[in-house]
Amino acid sequence: MTEKTKKILKYTLLTFSALIGVLLLFTSSVYLGAWGKIPNDLAIKRLAKFTPSEVYDRNGKLITTFTQYNRKPISFKDIPPHVINALIATEDVRFLKHSGVDYKSLGRVLIKSILLSNDRAGGGSTLSQQIAKNLFNREDYGMLSIPVAKTKEMFTARRIEDLYTKDELLELYLNIVPFAGNTYGIESASQKFFNKSTGELTIAEAATLIGTLKATSYYNPEVHPKRSKKRRNVVLSQMKKYGFLEDELYECTVEEKFHLQFGLKDNKVGVAPHFLSKLERRLLDWCRLNSVNGRDYDLYASGLKVYTTIDLKMQQLAEEAAKEHMKVLQGQFEKEYAWGAPWRDQDPIFKSYVTALPKYISLRKKGLGHKDILDTLSRKRTMIISTYDKEQEVNYSTIDSLRHQLKQLNLGTLAINPSNGAINVWLGGLNYDSFKYDHMDGKRQVGSTFKPIVYAAALERGVDPCEYISGKEVIYENLDNWSPSNGNQSKHDSLQYSMTGALTNSLNAISVKILERTGIDRVVSLARALNINSELPKVPSIALGTAELTITEMAGAYAAFVNMGKPVEPYYLERIENAEGYMMQRFGPKEGKDKALRADTREAMVHMLKSVANYGTGSRLRYKYRLDNDIGGKTGTTQDNKDAWFVGVMPELVTVTWVGHDDHRIGFRSTRVGQGANAALPVTALLLQKMNKDTLFNKITKARFPQINERVIAKLDCPNSILEERKFGGFWSFLFKREKDTIEVERRDYIYDM
Repeated sequence: MTEKTKKILKYTLLTFSALIGVLLLFTSSVYLGAWGKIPNDLAIKRLAKFTPSEVYDRNGKLITTFTQYNRKPISFKDIPPHVINALIATEDVRFLKHSGVDYKSLGRVLIKSILLSNDRAGGGSTLSQQIAKNLFNREDYGMLSIPVAKTKEMFTARRIEDLYTKDELLELYLNIVPFAGNTYGIESASQKFFNKSTGELTIAEAATLIGTLKATSYYNPEVHPKRSKKRRNVVLSQMKKYGFLEDELYECTVEEKFHLQFGLKDNKVGVAPHFLSKLERRLLDWCRLNSVNGRDYDLYASGLKVYTTIDLKMQQLAEEAAKEHMKVLQGQFEKEYAWGAPWRDQDPIFKSYVTALPKYISLRKKGLGHKDILDTLSRKRTMIISTYDKEQEVNYSTIDSLRHQLKQLNLGTLAINPSNGAINVWLGGLNYDSFKYDHMDGKRQVGSTFKPIVYAAALERGVDPCEYISGKEVIYENLDNWSPSNGNQSKHDSLQYSMTGALTNSLNAISVKILERTGIDRVVSLARALNINSELPKVPSIALGTAELTITEMAGAYAAFVNMGKPVEPYYLERIENAEGYMMQRFGPKEGKDKALRADTREAMVHMLKSVANYGTGSRLRYKYRLDNDIGGKTGTTQDNKDAWFVGVMPELVTVTWVGHDDHRIGFRSTRVGQGANAALPVTALLLQKMNKDTLFNKITKARFPQINERVIAKLDCPNSILEERKFGGFWSFLFKREKDTIEVERRDYIYDM
């Protein structure tokens, strides 16, 4: 051996020894926790159990469980042998022989990948390593992320093998790994792609699903059927190669026609999907901030028990009521748009939606012209669309689907206990699959539902509720000739109204006059005291509800009318317990607000709100829905019929409903259909009808307002309206009907805060 050869051998051995040393040092650092702790037995068992967190209503009834992704667990005894065989043959043929790490396969991968640069060598991960990968998230360590993750997963896999039998590991694996189509676990995938349980899968169907594990998007049978079929046949050949499939059966199966049988999309996500989505996000934040034994809680695996204020039965009734009403209202809405609808092909609004489609933008970038793109988007295919009450299979194009979506109205409904703000009903919208936006988060103009705040501010200032105000329209010259008029203005020109009469009829002209007497600053100040924190425009039109507020703000403010003058802050989370029932944190109502209203003001406002429900814009509650509950309320309709509102006030319940279109450019065609009394009030009315039939709700439905103080009764003891004294020698009568309108519109300047 020459001296040169000896030196080369020496340096090679030193280099190899150094690499081995670095590898051992790196492996030791991972094992000792320098790159983050390796999961211990407790953490593995806790996550492997996947005990979902449970959500309960205010009566202790289970609302739902929080499980990660689209997951449906299945036990080992229900998994057919050919599913297991397909898995082992394809993913880990030495599964029954190794103890978590297959060093033979790992060595093969290292040699082929590193020394021979073969990118088809495979990953070398055993099923146990893949379980570790799916149970514990990988962390980012830059260039070392993959080596660190793989090493940690090897150690974790060894621990997993010590904790579970091989059968238990197969069950765990098939329940947690992701399959195609955003499904998790073999049962969810089987239901999605073949509309059957795992136990009913044929060999070919099992091979199709197992084949997607290599790359769930690339081999998605719905999106890439040819590619998926080819991968299926690879799985079948692996089964044949390793003795799981006889030649004759293989030949028969590999020729089997590739066929998918989709089940209808599952939109039965349970009650209160918008609420549960909000709750889930909040609980995920809570879990990140709370730990046990040094590790974070896992919302989907730690078995937490979450208690809320939602009333499951009332929520279900509210959803039924909303769907019943919205189905009717949707028909009225579309019928009025017989021509000039914003979902016509030539309408600018519809065009703006079409050109904003990702597919449109993508085709545009490829150089296609507008007409060619429309032709592409107009190709029909079978799809499932959702309406308010059902799903149906249709032959629609992308354009048809967009048009269907653009037609849909939406709503938000909240019902709270006014004494503490506990939310009993949270309806953030309808058809969660298509409209995930939660309307509790949105702000819309509130229309006439803001008027009670103006009237309450006037009473607080000392304005006499029986001081009659003319219903005559006024043009305010210093406000660009702004003229807040009433519906059917000529009817009101010759009449004067008390506060009760003006609110009962929701008269705009008088509401502005009351605001003028009260002062905008005082109204805004009261709104703040009522816990309304959104921006409030300090302009006269605030009396007509031009402020954009949330549903929860309106509910909390109206609660003051029946809560001793105190507003509330709506809340929905009571407490969180761990899996053993130990109290982790109690939430409950926020600290009570100071009184915003005097007792006499509050009682007077209840009287006025009852008058609205009995005789005014809310009287459909009585004459159409035949409700005999003690209830007050206020309707609201915004400019151009864009937003419809109704707030119902009862001694033990306050409800708020908004109805409209998510696109602010689209409103109702007429006030007849779009007014709050027609578009929003029926949700509360139908809900109360259903609650009245159930004795479970007697405490709410049979509750009565307390007797009004005699002093307040005396202050309100006046007719709602009188005929304006003009040429009748002092003879006033609200029964007198004018034969001819001779009143001229008054013109003057608006007087700001006095």
